[in-house]
Amino acid sequence: MKILSNAIITVALVGAVPGLNAQKPTGAQSPCPMHETHIGMDAHHATVERHGDEAMGFPHDKTTHHFRLAEDGGAIEVTANDRMDSSNIEAIRMHLGHIAKLFGEGDFSIPMFVHDSIPPGVTSMKLLKEKIDYTYEQIDAGGRVSIVTGDPLARAAIHDFLRFQITDHGTGDPLEVAAGR
Repeated sequence: MKILSNAIITVALVGAVPGLNAQKPTGAQSPCPMHETHIGMDAHHATVERHGDEAMGFPHDKTTHHFRLAEDGGAIEVTANDRMDSSNIEAIRMHLGHIAKLFGEGDFSIPMFVHDSIPPGVTSMKLLKEKIDYTYEQIDAGGRVSIVTGDPLARAAIHDFLRFQITDHGTGDPLEVAAGR
């Protein structure tokens, strides 16, 4: 009886203690109820990074992106992680200068390619392009595109666009509007 009781305890422990049962039975559920969602998110993020590298002309893992919300619009900032990396700094500056020009013309094909969708705010930003100013400037180790408007509808669209960028790129930037610029 003692042998049978030890066997029952062993079977119960192997089934109840995570990690003791290294093999998962066929057809068993993942311990994470959102496992498939997480895998999909990882695949989407990898696509965004791959498309971003291709469209921007510099690697995402050697640069830092920030998307800033401001009372009058916001900004896109990119800097090289290595301040001596003149090649990527030049590529960042060229890309952001190009982005300011394209966005000013209502052309958002690059973020649409990067994200494989039409980002929130883009349709309104295209329609209200005459009410939005895009200004490129160099900053230390990179560049910035300031996006400014006095129109409340355009400002809401800009904020939607920038919030989407923050979330989809996972930058961790604040999703709330910062006071002042």
